[in-house]
Amino acid sequence: MPAPGPCVLAIDIGTSGPKAAIVSLQGGILATARAHVDTIFLAEDGVEQDPEALWTAVKAACGTAVRESGVAARDVLAVICSSQYSSIVPVDARGRPTMNMILWLDKRGSRERLRRMPGYPRRSDSPLQLLRWLRVHGLPPVAGGISLTHMRWIRHARPDVYQRTATFLEPMDFVTMRFCGRVTANQCTAFMSLATDNRRLNVTEYDGALLAQSGIDPAKLPGLVPLDSIVGTVSPDVAAELGLAPGTRVVTGINDTQCGGMATAAFSGAHAALSIGSTSVMITHVDFKRTDVRHVILSMPSPVPDTYFVMAENGMGGGTLEHFLQNLIYASDHFGELTGENRFALLQRAVDDTPPGSAGVLFLPWMGGSIAPAADSRMRGGFLNLGLHTTRSHMARAVLEGVAMNLRWMKGPVEKFARRRFSHFVFYGGGAESDAWSQILADVLEIPVHQMSNPQYATCLGAGLLAFQRLGLLGFGDFAPLVPVHRVYAPNPANRQVYGEMSAQLVSAFARTRPIFRALNAGGDGR
Repeated sequence: MPAPGPCVLAIDIGTSGPKAAIVSLQGGILATARAHVDTIFLAEDGVEQDPEALWTAVKAACGTAVRESGVAARDVLAVICSSQYSSIVPVDARGRPTMNMILWLDKRGSRERLRRMPGYPRRSDSPLQLLRWLRVHGLPPVAGGISLTHMRWIRHARPDVYQRTATFLEPMDFVTMRFCGRVTANQCTAFMSLATDNRRLNVTEYDGALLAQSGIDPAKLPGLVPLDSIVGTVSPDVAAELGLAPGTRVVTGINDTQCGGMATAAFSGAHAALSIGSTSVMITHVDFKRTDVRHVILSMPSPVPDTYFVMAENGMGGGTLEHFLQNLIYASDHFGELTGENRFALLQRAVDDTPPGSAGVLFLPWMGGSIAPAADSRMRGGFLNLGLHTTRSHMARAVLEGVAMNLRWMKGPVEKFARRRFSHFVFYGGGAESDAWSQILADVLEIPVHQMSNPQYATCLGAGLLAFQRLGLLGFGDFAPLVPVHRVYAPNPANRQVYGEMSAQLVSAFARTRPIFRALNAGGDGR
């Protein structure tokens, strides 16, 4: 076989662990690998992971991808890392973690909990300060689960850790540091620290007023580099361990939402991207900084010049299906053990045998609270309208439809925010492995859905393409033809009425059950 030519090692760190892929200049994914990282659930909504276990998993996935690709070490020109964001790794002056990584799921830094801690400033986050965050950055620290709130929690709940910490890093910047030894961040990776003036793009300094409001020592934030930086080369010991050539370059990282925008070319054209992984996210581009407070939609800096990505997160997506399958269908408990082999193929059969609308069964998808277009951390999920006729197949299809209808609820506000109607969605993430879900999305959203090939590695593809652009081997105009589409799903007009009626009832159910969930989950951010 002919040599594939220049390649990039692209890494994407998700909540369950890292994925790695060797990406060619032609947009091909030559080899992939993934590894698992255990999540630690603690009291009072604490959620952590071991950073050293993460780094070990990253190396395992990267080493496997490099070996299985068969690509010569000299042809792997660079390494780039993307990751989930709003997670924080505190490290000391030598880059060693001072405690576990606090994940985006962690809610210990909520305003209610912080205000109960000794020494926490009672006048922090005044209305004027929150207004400045909105105007300058775009997002205020009004809820737990934000990088800044994690840092605040460490300062006041774990002052010993705060004292030992030299720098707070997002996961992609932690892994970048481990590859090249340099502690850096950029305007994209540092977004959830809420310390940059995002009225301007590609800034390399934090905003002084926002830093003062944050309550975090500015020296504990990583220095910002330009978005197109090559921050170093892979250290000799890591290069030898992974089979990379000495001098392999390390490109500054990116968060996974922005990375999905790269893979789907959502920074141009009239379409938008749709990801269903652990959460559901809608991505498109605008040329302005703005925040829609009512619908929890905002624009964040993009790696593309003069461009912002729309940040519209719907809440739990694929995580709801995973919960349904693991805990209700293929459960292993004292009621019996059921194996989950070929479970997605069986899910497809169950959906195919169930009519659209699931015989009136309505699934509420807010398992971990709702975000856009109506934020409430105390909302929860459930099934409505179960009857004697209801089967597990009805419930399974209702889960897929409930997530899709929640996205339909968000689609209108996002289109209004972007000031255009979308031509189609490019669908990626673990949910895009499902043909049934792809068709349901097209029917519910009433718009064509382009299902990506190899959708679970779309973020690795996006990172790889961005690295080639940073190396000067691709232009941003080259990305769109490289988006690999497996199949296009057109809306079925026969299902329009049933999904229109069911979607209206989902929105109504949100309003009607909200007081109940708030009462049941009154103890803070919910459990």
